[in-house]
Amino acid sequence: MSVQAASSNRQGGRKIIAQNKKARHDYSILDVYEAGIVLTGTEVKSLRLGRASLVDGFATIDDGEIYLRNVHIPEYTHGSWTNHEPRRTRKLLLHRGEILRLIGKTKESGLTLVPLSIYFAAGKVKVEIALARGKRSYDKRQDLARKDADREVRRALGRRAKGMD
Repeated sequence: MSVQAASSNRQGGRKIIAQNKKARHDYSILDVYEAGIVLTGTEVKSLRLGRASLVDGFATIDDGEIYLRNVHIPEYTHGSWTNHEPRRTRKLLLHRGEILRLIGKTKESGLTLVPLSIYFAAGKVKVEIALARGKRSYDKRQDLARKDADREVRRALGRRAKGMD
């Protein structure tokens, strides 16, 4: 892999492993938090290979602690009998004040915790979780219509700037 390709998936010192693009489509993002995650050795090795899926992932609050559930980190190919379970529940590491704030906000109706991305920051695996409210189907259609309209405006302005219109 070339140096340019390796740095193309880095954003501000972050090496992104996996993103949940569908989350931004299905949910209105209200607030974003960065959390550490408790992992085993083979999970970190598997993540270093860039293998993870956040598609069905979500976070829950149990006994004052936040857990990431249903995130798929495949088994490390060179692992032995110490290999991890791919969809195990993983504890998230946040400050106590952030956890208490999230507990209060998730008590509101319709709010949930959704993972947006997993990445390496300064050698540590971090998870970006969002406090989100589920969108209705008409909200999704309105967002798509707005994106299409913006795209058409940009195209028209680009053509006009080039003197094509």
